[in-house]
Amino acid sequence: MLRSYHALFNKFGISPEVRKEFLNAFSSTVQTRRFESTPEVQQVMNGIFRSITGINDAFATEKAESNRIAELLYSEWKPRIVNAEDPFTAALRLSIAGNIMDYGAAESFDIHKTIERVMREPFAADYSERLRHDLRKAVSVLYLGDNCGEIVFDRLFLETIGHPNVTYAVRGGPALNDATLKEAAETGMHRVANVVHNGYDAPSTVIKKSARAFQEAFRSADLIISKGQGNLEGLINERDPRIYFLLMVKCDVMAEKLDVKKGSFIVYNQGDTELNNGLYR
Repeated sequence: MLRSYHALFNKFGISPEVRKEFLNAFSSTVQTRRFESTPEVQQVMNGIFRSITGINDAFATEKAESNRIAELLYSEWKPRIVNAEDPFTAALRLSIAGNIMDYGAAESFDIHKTIERVMREPFAADYSERLRHDLRKAVSVLYLGDNCGEIVFDRLFLETIGHPNVTYAVRGGPALNDATLKEAAETGMHRVANVVHNGYDAPSTVIKKSARAFQEAFRSADLIISKGQGNLEGLINERDPRIYFLLMVKCDVMAEKLDVKKGSFIVYNQGDTELNNGLYR
């Protein structure tokens, strides 16, 4: 988080005085308050950053650029997915590749190399066939979105699935480079899903702090697809067998907790395994 904020200081030319004020607030917050997850820390600190700097959406430029790049890749990959031997698997893998488009985790990334990797590498945890099976049975699906850019690949995945009753949830306000209602509208997500926001401006899904309408949508869904590491961090302790986590593991802490290598791709479901001691124990 500190690396991310220092990058924003440089990006916006924040004065030394304002930097010091924010860093003092950061230190005080993490030392004096208790949080149940990292995204909840980020939600508080993002609010302080907006208040101190006056910058409401620090990643607005990056979000627009990510969506622009993803739309170009969509045009390239749509016919490949349609004509693939297994369109479901191809679209699923491309959707997970989109998870690399995360300015909250890194200042730069290579989406093209990531797509190449995800199309050929085995998943470190692979519950994709169970997901395919459960999607066929599910009457209602809740899809938890993550980053901009990635949302375009999610749309292609949902087009490929063709499920008639999908709700796609975005953040309740600007949170790093995550998608909000604005970006969902701009990328045409409403054409394949009912789009809602979760009522909470953290880069994650934290059920108890979300809007009541979203909590009801979460409770009533037959199947939940959770995209990205941020959503995993907010939901990891739910132990809910309806949730399928689709992501690229981006940091050493989560790689150690999941007992996989950093940079791994996973499709994970907690239906019959324990996560406390790693994915395979």
